[in-house]
This record gives sequence, C-alpha cells and structure tokens, in this order.
Amino acid sequence: MDEEYDIIVLGTGLTECVLSGLMSVGGRKVLHMDRNKYYGGESASLTPLDEVYKLYKMGDKAPEHLGRGRDWNVDLIPKFIMARGKLVKLLIHTGVTRYLEFKSIEGSYVYKGQKDAIYKVPSDEKEALSTSLMGIFEKRRFRNLVVFIHGFDKNDPRTWKELDPQKTTTKEMFEKFGVDANTQDIAGHALALYRNEDYKNASMVEFIERVKLYFESLTFFRDSKSPYLYPLYGLGELPQGFARLSAIYGGTYMLDKEGCNIVYDDDGKVIGVESGGEVAKCKQVICDPSYAADKTKKTGQVIRALCILNHPVANTKDALSTQIIIPQNQVNRRHDIYVSVVSYTHQIASKGFYLAICSTTVETDNPEKELEPAIRLLGSIEQKFITIKDMYEPVENSEKSGVFISKSYDATSHFETTCDDVLDIYAKVMGEPFDFKKDERLEQQQQQDEM
Repeated sequence: MDEEYDIIVLGTGLTECVLSGLMSVGGRKVLHMDRNKYYGGESASLTPLDEVYKLYKMGDKAPEHLGRGRDWNVDLIPKFIMARGKLVKLLIHTGVTRYLEFKSIEGSYVYKGQKDAIYKVPSDEKEALSTSLMGIFEKRRFRNLVVFIHGFDKNDPRTWKELDPQKTTTKEMFEKFGVDANTQDIAGHALALYRNEDYKNASMVEFIERVKLYFESLTFFRDSKSPYLYPLYGLGELPQGFARLSAIYGGTYMLDKEGCNIVYDDDGKVIGVESGGEVAKCKQVICDPSYAADKTKKTGQVIRALCILNHPVANTKDALSTQIIIPQNQVNRRHDIYVSVVSYTHQIASKGFYLAICSTTVETDNPEKELEPAIRLLGSIEQKFITIKDMYEPVENSEKSGVFISKSYDATSHFETTCDDVLDIYAKVMGEPFDFKKDERLEQQQQQDEM
C-alpha cells in the first residue's frame, strides 16, 4: 500500500459511500476501506433472514412460516427518500439512478393523541377540506394556510399577505392564519418534518420551503399518495450504487480490512491509514464515528423496534407501505416517534409479510416503553427486534486534523438530515458547497453552443 491518495474513506455507510462517489467524480483520488465484509455499515441490509436472527441473538434460523430466507432484505435503519429531496438530486446528478429502481410509498399518516388514531396527511386543498383530522372551521384555516404556502414567493411582495419574510417567525405566521395547536403539529412535523419545536421561532421562509418540498415531492409520480420513495431490494442498494460510481471514476474499494487505524504526524495531522501493518498515505480522511472515537462526542441514544407483521397497519386502507409520524406534543414528549412500513412489494420480505420500524430519540431510562404509542398502532406482531444505539457527532474543530467525521443516523424515517450531513462534509473537504445547478448550467451552455 505504497500508493498515496487524496482521500481515504473509512466505513461503507450511505453517508460515506455518497461522499466517496462525489469525491471521485470531483477528480479526487479515493481509497475506500471497511472492516466489514459487506456494504452499508450500521445501515446495512441483511439477507437472508437468518442473519437478522443471528444478529439479535435469537437463534441461527428464522421460523419456517416466514417463508424463504433469501426473499428477505432487512434494513437495520430504514429511511424513506423525499422524491424531490436532496438525495434524489444527488442520485440524478451522479447518474446512480441507473443502478436502482424505486417504488413510491403508498401513504403518509399523522397520529392524533386524543383518539390514539392515525389520519392521512392532507396532500392538497381538497383533502385539507375533507380530512377528519380537524373540525370544519379549522379545516378552512388550514386550507388558507396551504393556499398561502403554495402561492408564496419570497421575491414577490404581492404573495406575502402583509408578512415580512425576513422578520416574521413561523409562530407569528400560524397566529396570522389562526391555526390551532393540532394543526401546527401536522404542518410542522408531518409536512415540514421538523424534529422539535425550535422552528416556530425561526423565519417562516424555511418552514414554507420545507412544506413546498413535501408537496413538490407528491408530484414526482403520477397519482402518488405520499412524497416518499423506497428502493426495491432495500437501502443496501444505495451505498453499492455510489460505490460503483466511485469505481467508474477511479476509486478503489477494499472490504474486510483489519485495523483501518488513522495515522497522524507529530502535529496531529492525518498522514494515512494503517491496515495489516501497512500504511496507505493520504491527505484527508472521511469516516463514520467508529473509526475516530477520540474525536467524537455522544449526543444521545436512539431506539428502534424492527417488527415483522403478516398484515397491513390498520386504518391505512391496507397500504403495502406507509410512514406514520407521531408528533411529540401528541404524546407529551420532546421528540417525535417515527414508524416506517415496507413490505413484500419492495422485494424485502416474503409474500404477505411487512417490516415496520418504530424509532425515536431516547428520553428516559425505559426506552422500550417510549415506543408504546407506535407499537400499539401495529396490531399483532410476528417478531420484534429491539436495538438501542448511541449517537455521535464530531467534536468542534476535529476537521483541523484532516479527519472529517459523519454523524450517527438519527431516529427520523427520511434521509433529509443525512443529506445535510453529506453536503456539510463535502463543503469542508472540497472548500466549496456542492453545486446542484452545475449540470443544469452545462446543459444550457451546450444548447447555446449548438445554436
């Protein structure tokens, strides 16, 4: 391993594989290493089903009535993809879409605590008026808010409704339209996908842009019932897709490598990575927290319950896939609870079976009890697997050593926060933000040259 690289990437989680692909496309010489024999790291897809039972120490074999083990591709940390979100833009920008096939998620639901029930998130003005989520007068107030958001243009004062985009907070905007606390929960957590209440004191512009992303994602597929996508055969296809991309542009991959220890010079600057007694030299390292524990800090814990079902979730119109968000205020918590459901239609389970993951940020010394509102929604469960994971992020100024560390995967059931982390690391490593409009400008220039 005498060769010198611009960047060595450690770990094959989605964050690391996306960055590896982007760096390779950007002309950097990349070596990608992992201690594991498989792609995906903590976010891997396991197959056959026996491997899941082994991982959770529940025997060496899955029960026969769950069907053929090789029909299962079980994501340990399943997350959905916003159809117009940052990850799709990265997939399109890099061409990784040619390696993948997606299917839309059939429903997006929100929990209302007073009745311990779930309701479809309104996807347009018509559903806003017909939903049973709220009373007749509140429906109209909510509809008025949705109409305002659809028509809002921060560059056109005629669309502002006397609200100043630079000064008006989201809370003040809610007050302007008179929407109640329940409607604020729906808009803030099920549409804008905020994880806490801090957004209410921030500018209304960010809130509006996030809600617009939700509605724009609904139009990605004709007759789409939710803004979310999911790859056939599970999320394990995503890191492998970006790994192929990196290889096409000269990136080198090495799995099942012992050690993978970061090496520093006397000034604490990275100079390479050691494996098997050899050191591969590099100028920078990108890694997940497990490879640089001395430069990370614990930020909390997340609990996930992976549940095998033999039926769809009740009150979802027998949807074969769905997302359910339980806003924190509805269950007297500080963090939302997420439920993501996929099934055999996504080629991740045997015919007739479903996988539901319930997740949240841990707040008490009894994490499993915190998931009870979600577990109750699922009905009878064939098998339940529980994991509690510590979450980490890099300490301040850790990148001064030349090591750039990703954050642990949070409890959210979508990839928007993960993509924020990818883009933040990209900007630090490359010295400039990722340019989503580059392809668009090149295409426009080519068209002008042809004229």
